[in-house]
Amino acid sequence: MKKFLEGSHAVAEAVKLCKPGVISAYPITPQTHIVERLAEFISNGELNAQFVNVESEHSAASVVLGAEAAGVRAFTATSSQGLILMSEVLFNIAGLRLPLVLVCANRALSSPINIWNDHQDAVALRDSGWIQFFVENNQEVHDFIYQAYRLAENPKIMLPVMINMDGYILTHGMEPVDIPSPTEVDKFLPPYNPPYKLDVDNPLSMGLLGDPTVYLETRYAIQKTLEDVLKIIPEVGKEFESIFKRKGIDLVEKYKIDDAENVIVAMGSVCGTIKDFVDKKRKEGLSLGLLKIITYRPFPKEEIFNSLKDKRDIFVLEKAISLGNEGPLYTEIKSLFNAKPPNIFGFIAGLGGRDVTFNTLEKMLEVAKKGKVRSYFLDVNYSLLKEEFFIYE
Repeated sequence: MKKFLEGSHAVAEAVKLCKPGVISAYPITPQTHIVERLAEFISNGELNAQFVNVESEHSAASVVLGAEAAGVRAFTATSSQGLILMSEVLFNIAGLRLPLVLVCANRALSSPINIWNDHQDAVALRDSGWIQFFVENNQEVHDFIYQAYRLAENPKIMLPVMINMDGYILTHGMEPVDIPSPTEVDKFLPPYNPPYKLDVDNPLSMGLLGDPTVYLETRYAIQKTLEDVLKIIPEVGKEFESIFKRKGIDLVEKYKIDDAENVIVAMGSVCGTIKDFVDKKRKEGLSLGLLKIITYRPFPKEEIFNSLKDKRDIFVLEKAISLGNEGPLYTEIKSLFNAKPPNIFGFIAGLGGRDVTFNTLEKMLEVAKKGKVRSYFLDVNYSLLKEEFFIYE
C-alpha cells in the first residue's frame, strides 16, 4: 500500500507493524509527531501497547530500558537536547545488551537554542555502543525500522539501534511511502523472544557492579559484537529485499563512483541533493560520484577504504563539528589511509539547519581546487570572521 506521508508518520506506521508492547517518549521538536501518531494508534485500538507518559527524556529512556529488560519489545524517539538528557540511560541500555530501537530526529544542540537540523546530537553519542544508521529519505526510515528490530534482536547481537532522520527535512517533509502488509512484516520480524530477561520464575541480575577484573571484558564483548554487526547488516538487507522487493539496509551506498576520480562522502538527506549535483557535474564533464555512509556505527572501515582508495580527490561533507578538532567523519576517513592517500578535504556545512544547496557544493569544489587539504567551514561570513578556517558566505 502506498501512502503520502510526512516522515514522522512513516516512522509511526512502521513501528505499529512491529508491534511493540511499550512506547515511552517526551515531546520535543521536531520528534513529537512520531509519538503523537503512535499515541493515536494506541488510543484507537490499532496498536496493542502501553504508552507511558513521563516527565523527561531521561525517564522515557528508563521506561523502555525496563520494558526491554522484562522481555517486551519497546520503542522511543527523541531529538537534540532530549537525546543528550537520555545519554546516561542510553549507555546503560547498550551495556545491558538490550535491543531497543530509537529514532532520533536530528537537530542542532544548544547553546544557542536552535530547533533546526544538523547531526551533532547523534554524533555526540557515537561512542555509546549503539548501532547508528543515517537515512536519506522517508522510505528508508520506514524500511529501516523493521530491519533495525530484526538486527537488534538477533541473539548474536542484542544491541540497541539508533535510526537518524533529519529533523524537519524528513520528519515534516511529505513523500510517497510504500507500506507493507502485516503478513509481510510478521514473516520478516518474528515475535520478540529474548535469550535473557527479568523473570521471577527464572531470576537473574542485570547491570551489577563491574570492578576492574571484569569491566574491560564487557567493553571488549560489545566491540567484538559490533565487528560482527558489519557482516550481518548486509544479510538483513538482502533478506528484507527478498520479502519486500525494495532495497534493504547496507553499510554504504555507492552512487556513480566506479568510474569517478572525485567522490563526495556524506550522510543523511543531503545525499539526495548531492546525487542531483553529481548528475549535473558529470554532464559538465567532471568525474564525480557520491559515497553515502548509511552505517555510521559500527564504522565500515573496509568498505569505505576500498571505495575511496583509488580516487584522486575526496570531499567529506558533514553536518557536525568536533569542537577543538575538525569534522568527526573527516577525521575517521583520514585515519583509513597511510602512504599516498587521496587528497582528502573536509567541509562542515548545514549546522543549525542552514541549507546545503548546489551553490554550497560549488563552493566546496572551488575551495578544494585552491586550498590546502584540511577541514573547512562552509557558509560562514568571511568578512566578519577573518580567519582562514572560515570560508565563504
